[in-house]
Amino acid sequence: MNTRSPLGAVLVAVLISAMAFPPVGAAQAQMGQPAGKIVRVIPSVNIARGTEQLTAEVKTPVDWGDVIKTEPDGRARVGLDDGSVLNVGADTTVGISQPTAAQQTQLDLTYGRVRATVAKFTRANASFEVHTPLGVASVVGADVYFFNENDVFGVIDFEGTVHFCTTAGACVDLVAGQFASIRGDHAPDAASQATPDQLSEAVAGTTVDLVAPADPPPPTHHFTTGQVFGLTMLVVIPLVIVSITLRGKPAIGANGCDVGVPAC
Repeated sequence: MNTRSPLGAVLVAVLISAMAFPPVGAAQAQMGQPAGKIVRVIPSVNIARGTEQLTAEVKTPVDWGDVIKTEPDGRARVGLDDGSVLNVGADTTVGISQPTAAQQTQLDLTYGRVRATVAKFTRANASFEVHTPLGVASVVGADVYFFNENDVFGVIDFEGTVHFCTTAGACVDLVAGQFASIRGDHAPDAASQATPDQLSEAVAGTTVDLVAPADPPPPTHHFTTGQVFGLTMLVVIPLVIVSITLRGKPAIGANGCDVGVPAC
């Protein structure tokens, strides 16, 4: 009769369990690893890194697992190492994570607005997803605007394609120029053409470029006393010379001779 070692049975059970349920640490293996950096910032912007709170400035490194928080007067542009660019609007909280070591990016948009320009995928299992409590948006080769505000998760697709789903699995696909939203626990709206107002609001709400100052007024010249005297002399002296010259020259009569001189 064949018997099995109890220890062997335990090891087999542990192995099967490990395969079915990967350790939590594996999903977070990339946390703390470099993801990109802040490219442009309009204060005030903070980065939550574990228990640390960092002030975001240009060239501040961004790690996987970081949470970017912009104040009502703050915005940030994040350049990821894979070439993707995130424009984070004001009053926004968004986490940046990488589920595996492959070209995968996940944004956890707690609140606010983000516009993402996603780099072209170079790996078969690459992905770029935006998660909110209301649903998930998966994008491919896209320039997409996302907002999560007041129990509404919305997407405007500027370029590429978006697979937009609720947490219950109801989905809709978007192509360039379309808009869709998830409201509460309802299924997504049917994709529709984004209106000019929606497009303008998406651009204005995530633009991070600083507003250029107005053209400066023409310079006001302030002359010293010596400069004023010199300029005055430049004008007065030629006038005096011309006046003396004209006064010393005899007047010419109608006959072509000097006045008071007999006909010549």
